[in-house]
Amino acid sequence: MQRVCLIDYGAGNLHSAARGLERAADAPMELIVSDDPDVIANADRLVLPGVGAFKSCAEGLRARTGVEEAIHDAVRHGGTPFLGICVGMQLLATRGLEHDETLGLDLIQGTVRQLDVKNLRLPHMGWNEVEACQDHTLLPTDLDAYFVHSFVFDCDNPDAVIARADYGERFPAAIAKDNIAGCQFHPEKSGPYGQSLLANFLRWTP
Repeated sequence: MQRVCLIDYGAGNLHSAARGLERAADAPMELIVSDDPDVIANADRLVLPGVGAFKSCAEGLRARTGVEEAIHDAVRHGGTPFLGICVGMQLLATRGLEHDETLGLDLIQGTVRQLDVKNLRLPHMGWNEVEACQDHTLLPTDLDAYFVHSFVFDCDNPDAVIARADYGERFPAAIAKDNIAGCQFHPEKSGPYGQSLLANFLRWTP
């Protein structure tokens, strides 16, 4: 039975993310919500949720002793499959520009900056089509997903962007590099599309 760790650093969508993963599982799994570095280090899969501002989420993560180091060890050296959701995806970046410049985890190089929405409202909230821009095991067939965000992840390497969406500009909706992936939308709130993505993640062998 695989062990999936949902990393707890005070993010607001832990319970909905946990329910989404449980619904998506098509095989027995042990889902653990934890900020224990040993649990993170020994998990078969890691999920980093996120709601709120990049700066406060980064500070919340770093306030948990040993968690950032455990993530890096598991993901960089252990090859553990990793999924970041919403701000959890943004935290994969090198830096974020929301409320001052803040360092991210630098697992996928890039910068998180505000959406260029022109005359549209922020945050971008609601359903938008997610369109694959390359084939990837994680991605279901193009369909709508649910977004709540004002900032986007500009990847240094455009090959890391596996899907895009449109709101004022065309922005990365999902990214992936090796065993690391992220989605800007909330899969746990995205109906069949999100359910399929989470199921794909639970089966993913990068």
